[in-house]
Amino acid sequence: MNEAIFNQLDFARGATLKSVEHVTEQEADIIPEGFANSIRWNLGHIYTVHEQFAFATAGEQPRIPEGFEAWFATGTKPADWTSKPPALSELLELLQEQTTRIRETFSNRLDQASAHPLTIGPVTFQTVGEFLTFSMYHEGMHTQVIKSYKKLIK
Repeated sequence: MNEAIFNQLDFARGATLKSVEHVTEQEADIIPEGFANSIRWNLGHIYTVHEQFAFATAGEQPRIPEGFEAWFATGTKPADWTSKPPALSELLELLQEQTTRIRETFSNRLDQASAHPLTIGPVTFQTVGEFLTFSMYHEGMHTQVIKSYKKLIK
């Protein structure tokens, strides 16, 4: 089951990266009418949540660059940014290496109890694997948002 979850993680991340292949820096910052966030925000949010859910909840040190929490944490939005966010290329690089690091860190540890269980709605996440599978669902939702934004801004 370990390998299946990691393969699904690679698949989800591949879909996310493919969805932004031809997005420009300018397009990454367009916020479609009626929405609060941009493609750049969604990419940074995916990265940040995976760091929190995969690493921090397992008691590992997350690699969240300075400023990412202010830019990309849940509830943030570009309208509130007071400093320049990372370039699209930096976000893509971080996203590309993240899944490899998750696989290397958590191979054969998916059943490990989380250092910080979390309840969201009716579900309590108690293991590394449970957090990872939820993170993939979360990433899929944001990838679909990115695809929708692309249609709205082109």
